[in-house]
Amino acid sequence: MMKCEAVSHICDLSDPNIFFTTEPESMDIDTPPVEPNTDDLYTGLTVNSVVEVTLGKGNAYGIIRWIGNLTDRKQLMAGLELDDSGVSDGTFKNERYFSCLPKRALFVKLSSCRPDSRFQSLSTNHNEEMPKPDDTETDHNTGKLETVPPLSAEQVNQILIGRMKGIQGHCNSCYMDAALFSLFSCSSVLDSMLFKSTAPQDAPIQRTLLHDIVNPLRSKGFVEGRHIMKLRQQLQKHGYSHSFTTDEKDPEEFLSVIMHHILALDPLLKLSAGGKVQDSYCYQIFLDQNHSLVLPTVQQLLEHSFHSSGLKLAEVPSCLILQMPRFGKKFKMFDKIVPSLELDISDLLSEGPQQCILCGNLAEQQCSDCFKDPVFSQTGFKVFCKMCSAQVHSHPQRRAHQPAAVDLPTGYQDHGIPHIQARDKLELFAVLCIETSHYVSFIKYGPNSEDWIFFDSMADREDGYNIPEVQPCPEVGVYLEMSPAELANQVPRDMKGVAKRLFCDAYMYLYQSTTVSLYR
Repeated sequence: MMKCEAVSHICDLSDPNIFFTTEPESMDIDTPPVEPNTDDLYTGLTVNSVVEVTLGKGNAYGIIRWIGNLTDRKQLMAGLELDDSGVSDGTFKNERYFSCLPKRALFVKLSSCRPDSRFQSLSTNHNEEMPKPDDTETDHNTGKLETVPPLSAEQVNQILIGRMKGIQGHCNSCYMDAALFSLFSCSSVLDSMLFKSTAPQDAPIQRTLLHDIVNPLRSKGFVEGRHIMKLRQQLQKHGYSHSFTTDEKDPEEFLSVIMHHILALDPLLKLSAGGKVQDSYCYQIFLDQNHSLVLPTVQQLLEHSFHSSGLKLAEVPSCLILQMPRFGKKFKMFDKIVPSLELDISDLLSEGPQQCILCGNLAEQQCSDCFKDPVFSQTGFKVFCKMCSAQVHSHPQRRAHQPAAVDLPTGYQDHGIPHIQARDKLELFAVLCIETSHYVSFIKYGPNSEDWIFFDSMADREDGYNIPEVQPCPEVGVYLEMSPAELANQVPRDMKGVAKRLFCDAYMYLYQSTTVSLYR
C-alpha cells in the first residue's frame, strides 16, 4: 500500500474512492479541463462547488476544481482543492488537470462528493437554527426585482443582533463579508446598483447580490456562507481574478470589480485638479511627511490630503469611501484615528460661494500657506474676504504667503452683507477595520451616540464552520465624547469592549449624503 503522510490524519489509503499519484508534481503543462454538464447529477455539483467527502478517518472539505475522466478510470472523477492537506498539486500521472498549492489536491469519484454540510445546516447541539431559504432568495426567474429596505434603528435590535447573524464567513471571505454588511445592512445609499440595467452576462451577479445576500440580510439578519461563495464563484468565472474563491483580497479591489467592471455604476467621486475632473470609486488618503497630526480626525485627514494633493470635489458625492493612510496591512501611520461622525465638505468643493472664516462675508481669497498656521483652527481651508485677507497677511510672519482667488459662481457678487450659507455635510454610516489580515466592520445605525454595532463574520468556529456575530457596542459612543487629550491617553488594550478596534484598526470609512442619495 502506498504511503501518504500529508493526509494520514484523515485518509484511509485503501478507500477505493480516492486516487493518488506518485508522479512528480512540478509539471508546467496546462491541460484544459473537461467540464461536462453535471447539473442534474450528484445533486448539481459542478466545477467550483463547495463539497465534502468522507475519508477513512473523517470528512475532508474543499472546492471542485475539475470534473472529467482520468486515464484508465471509467467513473466520472472530481479534482478537489482541499481546505487542509491533500496529495498533489493538481497533477495525475504526469498530466495536469488543474493548478493549486502543493499537497492540496485530491482526486475522488464525483459520486463520493456531496455539498458541504457546514453551509446546509447547523449541528444539533447548536441553539440557533439556520434560516430556511424563501422565495426572495431562490426565485430568480420571476422577473421581479423585489427588495427589502435597510434595517431601521429599531429593527437592528430585533433582527440583527446575536450569534449566527450577519454574513457567514468561509475561506478568506471576511473582506467581502465586511464590505457587503457595511454597505447594505443599514444604508440604501448604493441600492441603485441592485436595480440598474446591466449586461445579460452580468445579470446573474446582480440577482445573487440582491436576492441571495441583501434581501435575506435585511429581512432575516443572516446570510449563509454558500451565497457568498456563489458570488465569489461568479466573479471568478468572469475572469477578473482566478483566486476569488480562495484568497483574501482588499475590500477596495472587490468593490471596484463589482461597481465598475460588473455593474458599471457611475463613479461615486469626481475630483477636480488643475481644471480637470477625474473619476473614482474610493479615495486613498495621502499625507505629506511634514504633517503635524498626532491624534487626527477623519475630517483633518481628508482636508490635509486634499491640501497636499491640490484636489477639490467637483460635486457633492452621494457616497464617499475613504481609505485610511497605511503602509500595507500591518504598519499604521497613526496609533488612533478619531471617527468624524459628520464630514463638512463645504470648503472642499471646487465651486460655490464660501464664507470668510473671520467675518462671515463672502470669501474671495484662499491661502494654502495659512492652512497649517496654528493661529487658525485645526480644521477647514483658510478662506477670507479681501479686507480680512489683507489684514491677516499684513502680519510679518505671513507677508510671504501667496493667497489665490476663490472661484465664484458667475454673477455672484458681494454686497457687503454676511451670507448665511448651508454647509454640505456627509454622515458616517460604516467603518471597515483590519487586524492581522482579518476584516470586521462597525455600523453607525442610529442617531444616538450609543447606536453602534460590531460585525465579525468569523467570530467563532464550531464543527468546522464559522459562526458570524453582530453585537452592540455602545462603548464606542463613550470614547467619541471624550476630549482629544483624554482619548489620546487611552491605552488600547484597556479600552472597553471592541472600541479599540474602531479607533486603532480603521481601514476604510464610508460616508453618505442623505440628500444627494435621494436623486442620484
